[in-house]
Amino acid sequence: MTWNWKTAYRSFYYATAPEPTDIALDPAATAVLVIDIQNTYVAKPDNPAEAARWHPFLERMRETVIPNTVTLIDRARQRGVEVVFARIACQTEDGRDRSLSQKKPGFNNLLLPKSGHASQFVPELTPKGDEITVLKTTDSALTGTNLRLILHNLGIRSVIVAGIFTDQCVSSTVRSLADESFEVLIVEDCCAAATQALHDHELSVLNMIYGHVVRLSDVVTLLT
Repeated sequence: MTWNWKTAYRSFYYATAPEPTDIALDPAATAVLVIDIQNTYVAKPDNPAEAARWHPFLERMRETVIPNTVTLIDRARQRGVEVVFARIACQTEDGRDRSLSQKKPGFNNLLLPKSGHASQFVPELTPKGDEITVLKTTDSALTGTNLRLILHNLGIRSVIVAGIFTDQCVSSTVRSLADESFEVLIVEDCCAAATQALHDHELSVLNMIYGHVVRLSDVVTLLT
């Protein structure tokens, strides 16, 4: 089936809604926000069972999300669009400044000191020049950071979102941006969740309520 962002990822709420109007982006008022594509998330687990369990995610990151996000930010830079980064990183070595959600046992128990290798962006997505990075110990890149103020000061009205995980930090950030009245585009093939099912479900929840789900090809066209 041919991809069409106007009809894809329709939840129950918007199954019968009319198609949205065309998107118009002003490069001077648009930013790309890259969320949490960090070394810790692309490291293959040592445990063979866990490595097998995470293989589809790691493959999607390596073959789709990282190269597509490289293309996205390269195109943004060419068009004078601000590129902003958000990464999970605590200020203290023992993580005492982390939010409660990052101290609970399990997958989200993250100790990522800001200077450590694990907390850095993957090499392909290293910020360039004076591109802005915010550090967060929350899921949302707006909560607990000055990102909203930064975007306001830059004159940004539209935010193009890429990163991981679709159903966690991406989702929380998109909802926060929408609540702050930014126009949001979620780039489907620049994002990933632990499983494709979680990814697809969350995009259906977010689409048309909190932003529009698009693909890299759509953004390239919009920025041409």
